[in-house]
Amino acid sequence: MKKFNIRKVLDGLTAVSSPSPSPQLGAKENELIPETLQSEHFQLCKTVRHGFPYQPSSMAFDPVQKILAIGTQSGALRLFGRPGVECYCQHETGAAVIQLQFLINEGALVSALADDSIHLWNLRQKRPAVLHSLKFNKERITFCHLPFQSKWLYIGSERGNIHIVNVESFTLSGYTIMWNKAIELSSKAHPGPVVHISDNPMDEGKLIIGFESGIVVLWDLKSKRADYRYTYDEAIHSVAWHHEGKQFICSHSDGTLTIWNIKSPAKPAQTITPHGKQPKDGKKPEPCKPILKVEYKTTRAGDPFMIFSGGLSYDTVGRRPCLTVMHGKSTAVLEMDYPIVDFLTLCETPYPNDFQEPYAVVVLLEKDLVVIDLAQNGYPIFENPYPMMIHESPVTCCEYLADCPVDLIPALYSVGSRQKRQGYSKKEWPISGGNWGLGTQSYPEIIITGHADGSVKFWDASAIMLQVLYKLKTAKVFEKARCKEEKPSTEIVDEDPFAIQLLSWCPESRMLCVAGVSAHVIIYRFSKQEITTEVVQLLEIRLQYELNDLESPEGGGDQTPAPPTPSTSPSPQTTAPQTHTSTSSNSSDGIRDNIPCLKVRSSPLKQSPGYQVELVVQLVWVSGEPPQQISSLAINSSYGLVVFGNSNGLAVVDYLQKTVLLNLGTVELYGSNDPYQRQPRSPRKSRQPSGGLCDINEGSATSEDRCKSPTSDNRDNSFSRSRSSSVTSIDKEAREAITSFYFCETYNRKADGGLTPSLWVGTSLGTVLAISLNMPPAGEQRLLQPVIVSPCGTLVRLKGSILRMAFLDSTGSLLPSAFEPWYEPNAPANGEERDKVRKRRPVSVSPSTSQELNENQYAVLCSEKQAKVISLPSQTCVFKHNITETSFVLRADVVQMNTGICVACFCANGHIMTLSLPGLRPLLDVNYLPLTDMRIARTFCFTNLGQALYLTSPTEIQRITYSQEVCENLQEMLGELFTPVETPEAPNRGFFKGLFGGGAQSLDREELFGESGAGKAPRSLAQHIPGPGGIEGMKGAASGIVGDLARARIALDERGQKLSEVEERTAAMMASADAFSKHAHEMMLKCKDKKWYQF
Repeated sequence: MKKFNIRKVLDGLTAVSSPSPSPQLGAKENELIPETLQSEHFQLCKTVRHGFPYQPSSMAFDPVQKILAIGTQSGALRLFGRPGVECYCQHETGAAVIQLQFLINEGALVSALADDSIHLWNLRQKRPAVLHSLKFNKERITFCHLPFQSKWLYIGSERGNIHIVNVESFTLSGYTIMWNKAIELSSKAHPGPVVHISDNPMDEGKLIIGFESGIVVLWDLKSKRADYRYTYDEAIHSVAWHHEGKQFICSHSDGTLTIWNIKSPAKPAQTITPHGKQPKDGKKPEPCKPILKVEYKTTRAGDPFMIFSGGLSYDTVGRRPCLTVMHGKSTAVLEMDYPIVDFLTLCETPYPNDFQEPYAVVVLLEKDLVVIDLAQNGYPIFENPYPMMIHESPVTCCEYLADCPVDLIPALYSVGSRQKRQGYSKKEWPISGGNWGLGTQSYPEIIITGHADGSVKFWDASAIMLQVLYKLKTAKVFEKARCKEEKPSTEIVDEDPFAIQLLSWCPESRMLCVAGVSAHVIIYRFSKQEITTEVVQLLEIRLQYELNDLESPEGGGDQTPAPPTPSTSPSPQTTAPQTHTSTSSNSSDGIRDNIPCLKVRSSPLKQSPGYQVELVVQLVWVSGEPPQQISSLAINSSYGLVVFGNSNGLAVVDYLQKTVLLNLGTVELYGSNDPYQRQPRSPRKSRQPSGGLCDINEGSATSEDRCKSPTSDNRDNSFSRSRSSSVTSIDKEAREAITSFYFCETYNRKADGGLTPSLWVGTSLGTVLAISLNMPPAGEQRLLQPVIVSPCGTLVRLKGSILRMAFLDSTGSLLPSAFEPWYEPNAPANGEERDKVRKRRPVSVSPSTSQELNENQYAVLCSEKQAKVISLPSQTCVFKHNITETSFVLRADVVQMNTGICVACFCANGHIMTLSLPGLRPLLDVNYLPLTDMRIARTFCFTNLGQALYLTSPTEIQRITYSQEVCENLQEMLGELFTPVETPEAPNRGFFKGLFGGGAQSLDREELFGESGAGKAPRSLAQHIPGPGGIEGMKGAASGIVGDLARARIALDERGQKLSEVEERTAAMMASADAFSKHAHEMMLKCKDKKWYQF
């Protein structure tokens, strides 16, 4: 255990202005508070990404491995297996993924990008990596096709040509199909880009090529010429084969489907306009919207399925996007919530020349993934087990808690399971490939997301998975306007008035407090029983900036409060929990006063098991000035208090007695010791509430910016601004906002002999102040006697806005806030039992070390610019560290690691840092995100045991770790995408088909496309780029000796896997040879004595 040497830090802090500890004191503390965390305990890497792939562009499915792949417009690749098996990869160029093709049951995937490159991904490792890349220089890729069990990939181009790539070596074949050879020689017009390529299911030597203009060509690969050409006067979007290879179907831009017999190119065998109105005079139906994709799937026992997207009539204005399923005489039109990007029909067989037997359709929408059960009447959808609806309403804030109480997840799951929708398919989720990881990480983790519609979701995030547990709708507390005309004029935001801005949660007591953008705070209790609340308890508070602002409008003189004395109980103007309908006024001059932004519902509220409203607190308009949005929030279940603050001041609320204990402007907190020269400022000079979902110091935020959620797509994603960190002067127009709170039992004054319940307050100007809390005895007295609060003045100042506060005991261990354990609030009243349960947890302090040091606690304070450790009760600054000079900290948390505690910081310049405690030594500094946008800034949060997360896109959560231990174990925790599965047997050709050549015709592609048969392709056509290969999959997960060992282990695993596959294939071939020999011998015995004419 390495001990910390304070002298080295003191040498580097000669320029600091705050009082530094004497070397003697530092040396003494150095002996008593050893630091266990070292820089080798930290390493940063991404762990897993959850949510719906943002801006999806393509999709593929491996029917044997049962793995789904989704590509996006930013070059991301998301792979999904059974619930809990997910993987995220990224193409380096960031170009859009236009098409994906699995090498079925081979553990590989080909991706084609919009920058005309194709890539081969190895999926046989936990972190897939690119094995080969090929970049086309002169052609633009429009379509790819890889036949089942073939190594030759067909690539169609914008010029109408087709090139062929060997996927094993990723080299181009010399065999090329040129557009001018494919179409009629007499045709002068260019046929357009290639929109489809596929081989005849019954004859691999015949290739069908669809050109955009409406021309389809059946190409004979051996003779290198076109057998047939099919022409239609509407553009083609897609082509699909019947499994017998005698017919194919095309979808067109006028909403028609044409079915062609391959040997009758003159005209379609059938033309259908599924959604067109049929005129009575026999004319062509009215044109419809384009059918973007069609699939034609056969069944052994019944009618085939024709499934397509688009094709609706033009007069269906406002109709949602649809998928149409035609089966026999029935046509089902399935409406989707978002536009369809792509769809795939899942079939029982991977062989295109067998009856397909479709059982489900996977529909990729712009913002959702839907899987439809084709086997049940009514085509119900499967319940999606992936956490894909994070963005159901835009995420506005996040909290993350690792190592939470073990009974919490089961409790949330039990109430959340009652919220599930009915009517899903009864079958198992069909995307079921891969295997779960064997992670040793066993502690429970919870993520809470607040949303723009006022909902709060709780997620089980244990063992790098994510599953929704429970959803709370906070908007139920308020009256909803039925239309825009009914919207109250008192609202201070243009949209999403219920959006969640801040969350404060006590996991042990399960008390929850949320603050919304309409300057409202709601306090919730957790109960397993349903109740009906007749009247929602409400407190309304006038929170004003400074005494000079308290001039009330005419007729409202009775509402002007006297300046509160520090030790008084509730201020007279905000005592009763009631709606101020009687005192609310719109004066004759139209000035709004004492009116809240939202109206709390007056009718009884039925509250299901789960989180139930205890109290609603609303800030009201003051003399025509709207309430400022809430910038900080904290709840403490042991004291029964909630505190919140904004750019005007703070309010302390007793949620047990439903009273306001303290309502102070920021200036009044200082009393007569205010260090800043402030000028009186009329609130009406600036009508825009500062802050909101923007940072509270962002004075330039416009009304439009302020009202948008952090996931707004049209927000400027750049995140750079300069800030003045001046602490000695204050802008005349700036307000000092309350930015941070911490409830604790500590020393508020230097002379304090014992610990007292306290509330520490941090401000945007870097000041930390204390408020003393005089609590009545626990039990019934707590509900009868008032809590007495008294400000104690300034304790310390830092550069920049205060972000985080925490307390250590004399041994350097983290002191948790006091809390009460959870109890059922709606249980039959039994006073004695409840009093036993509701005892405050004592905060332990080790007396032996305290007496030696005469210092009992350390306060850890972190601002946007620096961190300080203050010794209490002497209030001496013992350690100080300037975190950043050129940027500022966006998020800071004091976190518990396996072997100690540290401060984790995320800076606006993208750096992630950790500092030791109490010594504030830099342990980690990684430039993780060079450019940070506002979404990340608002949602980034650290938690214990080296875990952190942020919203990387409006629909996805990225989890990262800064713990070396987690990085080392990550490989084991991740799931396996590829599992050895035997490929199903090929369909039996039958005796007569084999004899007379009616079955599937095979083709020696090697002879046709190989270098010996086709020659070499021109070097200038495409450039081969060797990929980083399988080893790169380890890049983020290992380094040094550990990495070498892990890499060696992976290599051995892959070799072993390949050897076992070779053995399996050899055994299968031997079994096949034995069966063939046996069958031949039986045939010989049967036919031995027959004459030639008897066959």
